[in-house]
Amino acid sequence: MTPWLEPATLPADAVEVGKVVDAWGVKGWIKVQAFSPDPQALFSAKRWYLVPPESGPKNFAGACLVRVQQAREHSGAVIACLHEMSDRNQAETMKSARIFVPRSSFPSAAADEYYWVDLLGLKAINRQGDLLGRVCDLLATGAQTVLVLKSDQGGEIVERMIPFVGIYIDKVDLDDGVIHVDWQADY
Repeated sequence: MTPWLEPATLPADAVEVGKVVDAWGVKGWIKVQAFSPDPQALFSAKRWYLVPPESGPKNFAGACLVRVQQAREHSGAVIACLHEMSDRNQAETMKSARIFVPRSSFPSAAADEYYWVDLLGLKAINRQGDLLGRVCDLLATGAQTVLVLKSDQGGEIVERMIPFVGIYIDKVDLDDGVIHVDWQADY
């Protein structure tokens, strides 16, 4: 095992936030593709959990903990320097590694702001009390985010999409696991 990779177990609240796409420069920095347009979770965590890619070459086995010395945005990507990684060859061994951070290390969201990971699995209930489904995905359309809901209605899986904007979202109750919406069941 290389000195900068410490064998670890993923925490129960681990969230995949990006992947290593390549080495960056000659001093051991890595280039990261963040899975969010605002990579604050990457910047706020001083330790990342790296997991080998699901497919392709695996240069290390199992989850590993790495200490982040510095991370910043650069030309639409994130670049990072890991403690004890000092040359390009070492950085290249991290290519395609998946990056996880504990949800507990995310920065606090502002009022009426939510992390997508916190919305997944919530029930969507309209003003009439109809269960419209559970959030199974979110889509970034540019202008707005869209909730993708799925529900089982008599053995048939029904998918709905609701824009995640104030005009349709009455309340998000993370504690109760419910998003209250102004949306008709037949739409």
